[in-house]
Amino acid sequence: MISKQIAVALDAFGKLLDQALYFEAHEVLEGAWIEAKKYNHPQTLLLKGLINAAISFEHIKRNRPHSLKSSRITIQSYERYKVHLVKGIANYESFKQLRDRIEAHPYLEIIRG
Repeated sequence: MISKQIAVALDAFGKLLDQALYFEAHEVLEGAWIEAKKYNHPQTLLLKGLINAAISFEHIKRNRPHSLKSSRITIQSYERYKVHLVKGIANYESFKQLRDRIEAHPYLEIIRG
């Protein structure tokens, strides 16, 4: 059941990411993350990493004072948790596609410097 909820959230996250709606992408994935966390689901950390990647992009998009510093702090969660993506897990292809899109995103280059 929770894997299906995660699949739906990942799909919505990707669509919002494509529209540069990073805050909204974070919000849609956060609901699945909260549910996954309740059940100690093995994909909790992957979800948290994607959530924080979206928030990092939102910081850059808003371009407020200290945005770059905030995004660099937040992206550390993504960097730390992306290693949990291993073949054979539920929703592997969706997680992989999203990771690849995040890795190719121009904001990530700005954040990493």
